[in-house]
Order: sequence, then C-alpha cells, then structure tokens
Amino acid sequence: MNNFLVYQTDFGTADGAVSAMYGVALQVEPTLRIFDLTHDIPRYNIWEASYRLVQTVQYWPAGTVFVSVVDPGVGTNRLSVAVKTKQGHIIVTPDNGTLTHVNLLYGVEEARVLNESENRLSGSELSYTFHGRDVYAYTGARLAAHKVNFSEIGPEINSKQLVSLDLIPAYEDENKNIHGTIDVLDVRFGSLWSNIPYTLFKNLNIDYGKKLAVSIRNDRRQVYANTMVYARSFADVSMGEPLVYINSLLNVAIAINQGSFAQAYNIGCGQSWKLELAKIQTL
Repeated sequence: MNNFLVYQTDFGTADGAVSAMYGVALQVEPTLRIFDLTHDIPRYNIWEASYRLVQTVQYWPAGTVFVSVVDPGVGTNRLSVAVKTKQGHIIVTPDNGTLTHVNLLYGVEEARVLNESENRLSGSELSYTFHGRDVYAYTGARLAAHKVNFSEIGPEINSKQLVSLDLIPAYEDENKNIHGTIDVLDVRFGSLWSNIPYTLFKNLNIDYGKKLAVSIRNDRRQVYANTMVYARSFADVSMGEPLVYINSLLNVAIAINQGSFAQAYNIGCGQSWKLELAKIQTL
C-alpha cells in the first residue's frame, strides 16, 4: 500500500492556504508523500476541477488519495464525501459536481458521506470557511496514512446520489457529421479539448494528412469555420497552421502549431461552446 496524497484546489499559491493543508497532513503522518495536481483551477470552477481529476487520476497507483477542493458552497449544507473508484483510487471532496467525469468515465465503486464533526482537525470546530484544511486535508491524510479505514469515515450512499454536472454527449447526425462540446482548454498552450471520443471521430473515416471541415459555435453564433488537417502531432503541420488531433485522453482536440487557438479566435469552453466536424465531400 502506498501513502500518496495528491492535492487539487482553486486556492493558488500566493498565500499560505496550500501550505497549511500540507502542514495538517504532515501532522497526521510525517512520512506521507504529498503531491500537487494543480492549485490553478479558475476560482469556483467546479467543471474544470472535475475535468482535471479525470485527466489525472487513472495514471496514479491504486490506493492513491486525492483531495480536491473547489468549494463555492463551503459552510452551507452541501455534503462532504469520499469515493473509491473502480480502479481503487480515493477522492475526498465537496459533493458539488467535482466527481462528475470520474463517475462517468471510471465509475465509483463506493461512496460515503463524511461526518464533518468527527473527520476534522481538532480545534477547528468554529471555522466554517476553510474545510480544505480542516476537513478534506485532514481526512485525506488519515486515509493515505491508513489511520482510518474508508468504511469508518461515514455512512455509505449510492453513487447515483452524488451531485452531477450536466453533460451533453457527443453524437453523429443524419449527415454523418460529428458534434460535441469544447469541455476544457489546454491552459498553457491554448488547444481546445472536446468531448468527442476517437471511437466516434473515426466514423468520419479520415486519414492522417487529410483535411476536414471544422465549425465552432458559441450558442447560436458561429465563431470559426474553416478546413484543417487531421494530424498525429503538432509538427505535422507548418508553424501557425491549425490542426485536428487526438489528445492524451483519446478525444478530439484543436490546436495551432506553436500558437494558441483559443487566444487567436477568442474561444472559451463549456456547454455553450459547440464543435462540428465534417468530412469534405469530393466530386
């Protein structure tokens, strides 16, 4: 069994919040190995917290404990939960939708509601605004250090009771065009990551190096419409040229070689951002 503890928050690192979470965990067990997934989730952005978890969790050993704190409802009656995935990872988080993608793509084997009066740092009972430190970091550390069993942290609930964000599935229309949403941006490089899986995209039957038609809309407003190459990687096209590729999650993505597609065309992400892919018909 490992003693890995991985943190994700929207706290940033400009103040002492993340460091305090480290300190709480190391008080529980000084030999814990603590890592950061990210602390740069946009403030209050539960959707991105959910996506970054599903981007990362599967690559860690079974038994790793994740603590994810993007919690605009802190101090309210929203529940605190811990789940065990079907791959054997544990995630401790507010029940506010953060587990949406993990539950959908990996599956939750067991879910439990944290008893916050018992699973919290001693002396923090009057604090209602920093559950990341007082409840989640403390409970995650105890789980990672094997000082409490998963079954002991609170009553079990059905995973179907977990709060879930609305998802719009990708689909193929009657004209054989593929539709999806832009779920998230590759923050540093400005690529667009869609929810269109390769298993659906391959229905277009397009070979590497061939062009396809790409349309992007924000609600009903068309933001982009052009053709671009389907490529294995960025260097398969010239610098500054756009491309369609399959990203590390095996979903369709859009990029500019050595440029930011999102910045170039002022494109965001979320359910209102729609992507359509079509095969170019030749005579």
